[in-house]
Amino acid sequence: MNVRNLLGSRKDVYSVSQEATVHDVARYLREKGVRAVGVVDAKGCVVGVVSQADMSDKVAAENKCPAWMRITEIMTVELVSVPLDTPLDECVRLMEKNGIFHLVVQDDKGKFLGMLSVQDLLRVIVNDHKERADLLEAMMFPQH
Repeated sequence: MNVRNLLGSRKDVYSVSQEATVHDVARYLREKGVRAVGVVDAKGCVVGVVSQADMSDKVAAENKCPAWMRITEIMTVELVSVPLDTPLDECVRLMEKNGIFHLVVQDDKGKFLGMLSVQDLLRVIVNDHKERADLLEAMMFPQH
């Protein structure tokens, strides 16, 4: 399975403008029920990523005002991105190697297609193992 297979069922790409405040983005994350989003410029190109952890570590823990801070002040700009044809096991390796929980997904022209989270990958791995266990159970204990 690859990134394309996993993202194929998604309809929404969550992103925020680089002009947004930290407060705006915190509300957006809560509203959408996601933990990280891409930050895009006026042309729609991804220029960074921001997560709930960034807000906690760089704003709340530093007692800064989220209403006055631009998201560009805390976003991560050294992005780890993958194309759609990347196998999921490679995504796991990239996350582990870079100590991150989200990957930026881009098409072959660099268009931002969304984020892939460790939770997305874990869901696939768990489902795969469950299917294998169910198959083994059916083989060992056939229903008559």
